[in-house]
Amino acid sequence: MITQETVINALKSVKYPGYSRDIVSFGLVKHAAASNGAVSVEIQLTSANAETAQQIQHDSEQVLKALPGVSRVEVAVRMPGAQTAPAPTQSAWASQLRLPGVKRVIAVASGKGGVGKSTCSVNLACALQRLGAKVGLLDCDIYGPTIPLMMGVHQRPTVSADEKLVPPSNYGVKLMSIGFLLDSDTPVIWRGPMIVKTIQQFLHAVEWGELDYLLVDLPPGTGDAQLTLCQNTPLDGGVVVTTPQEASLGVVRKGIKMFEKVNVPILGLVENMSYFITPTGDRVHIFGHGGGKQEAARQNVPFLGEVPIYTAIREGGDKGQPVVCTHPDAPEGQAFFQIAKALKSRFE
Repeated sequence: MITQETVINALKSVKYPGYSRDIVSFGLVKHAAASNGAVSVEIQLTSANAETAQQIQHDSEQVLKALPGVSRVEVAVRMPGAQTAPAPTQSAWASQLRLPGVKRVIAVASGKGGVGKSTCSVNLACALQRLGAKVGLLDCDIYGPTIPLMMGVHQRPTVSADEKLVPPSNYGVKLMSIGFLLDSDTPVIWRGPMIVKTIQQFLHAVEWGELDYLLVDLPPGTGDAQLTLCQNTPLDGGVVVTTPQEASLGVVRKGIKMFEKVNVPILGLVENMSYFITPTGDRVHIFGHGGGKQEAARQNVPFLGEVPIYTAIREGGDKGQPVVCTHPDAPEGQAFFQIAKALKSRFE
């Protein structure tokens, strides 16, 4: 178990640049705390030298990350006048840590709401599990969590002996969502910092165990949740969900650009609500035709597949019974299995 004493002792190995004495003996460490594998330290300098501040911050982070059991490190270095030390280039990603036991982390995103991103996340997670993979599903939509409803789970997580949340599971998929921790009718009225803290805890304070894939269902847009995820753990790729219509595709381009800016590879694009089959067997392209496939070609990203509009998909989501589990051999179930196989092939 990491304690304050452990943190202080580790920092005794960090020398003040140009001196043989360490930052602890100089009395520069003003605050040190450790909880559930997360370590936070505040260092107050007497010099306003930015290079010195950056060196101490870097050395402190490296020493603390090397401690057994540490999953997250935050080191704040302050200079005279309470000025925070300027961060070195790309320091926003310096706190990235692989999740222990998780082989791949995949974000499922969309530029706008209402395109069926959570429906795709749930069914892809269940399809990958049925294809033999160990799968987890993290709901990062803090304001509008729907994974508990769609997966049919409403129990609160338990707490392990080392004070980590134990994710509930259904259909063989491990789950975590803010919806498990709040009453169903309780709104989340939080500012950005609370969103950031919650997602950090869902990543590093949850006992995910051994997983082949952790799918992360992101909220619409390119805000706090997306950046927090990218900054806290390396992503192995992103899947973008859209509908065929231009109103959706126009915003999807922003989602693709977001992944590109944070150096996350695009694993592919999924077109949801592609068409509707009438009782007489006719195809009706309610939202247009082929927009997703054409956009994938324009953006030079893989097209993973299309999902038609089926009543069973909507009913399954409302009942907490994903269609790939209730109708695995029907066309509606097979649509997701084909996408899951295409996604899996990207890592083979």
